[in-house]
Amino acid sequence: MRNVNNEFEKSALLRLEAENRLRQGSAPPTRGWTAGPDALTLLYRLASAPDTAADALKLLNELQTHQVELDLQHAQLEADQAELAQALARYQTLYDFAPVGYLLVGLDGQVLEGNRAGAELLGTGPGGLAGQPIAPFFAQDSRPAVLGLVEALREGAQGCCCEVASSDRGKGPEPLRITASLAPGGEAVLMIVSSCEPSPV
Repeated sequence: MRNVNNEFEKSALLRLEAENRLRQGSAPPTRGWTAGPDALTLLYRLASAPDTAADALKLLNELQTHQVELDLQHAQLEADQAELAQALARYQTLYDFAPVGYLLVGLDGQVLEGNRAGAELLGTGPGGLAGQPIAPFFAQDSRPAVLGLVEALREGAQGCCCEVASSDRGKGPEPLRITASLAPGGEAVLMIVSSCEPSPV
C-alpha cells in the first residue's frame, strides 16, 4: 500500500510541476513528441464548434501538460542514468584496482570472476581466472582447505577464513590468507585473497 501511495504522490508532484512550468513558460524543450493526426483532427473539430471549443482548450491543455510531464520524466531518467554510470565506474575502479584479491566463486568451486590483484596473487593474468576451478591455483596440500571453505559456506557457515599457499608457478608457493562469505542470494562465494607476507617497512 505504501508503494502505491508513493507512486501516486510522485505522479501528483510531476503533474503539478508540469502545470507550473507551462504557466511560467519554463517547460523543458520538447523531445520531438507531437500529437498524432487523429488527436489534431479531433482538436480542430472540437475547436471549430462553439459548443465544444472549451473542451478543445481543455484537451489541448491536457496534451501540453502530459508532454511536459514526459519531458520532465525523460530529463530525470537521463540524470539518473548519468549518476548510475558514474557510480558504476567508481565501484568498478575500486574493485579492479583494490590492493587485495577479490574473487567470486561458484558453489561448485569454479571461479566466476576476479580482480587484477586476485589474478596476480594466484599467478595468472586478469583473464585467466573466470571459468577455472579454484583449487589448482593453490598448492596441493592447501586445496582441501580451500574446497572445505567453499563447502562450509554452502552448508550454512556465516564466514570462514584460512591460511593457504599458492601453487608453485615458477617463483615458489606464496603464503595467502582467504576470508570468505556467502554472496547475497546464496548462489556464490565472495572471497578476499591477501598476501600473508609482512609488508616492507
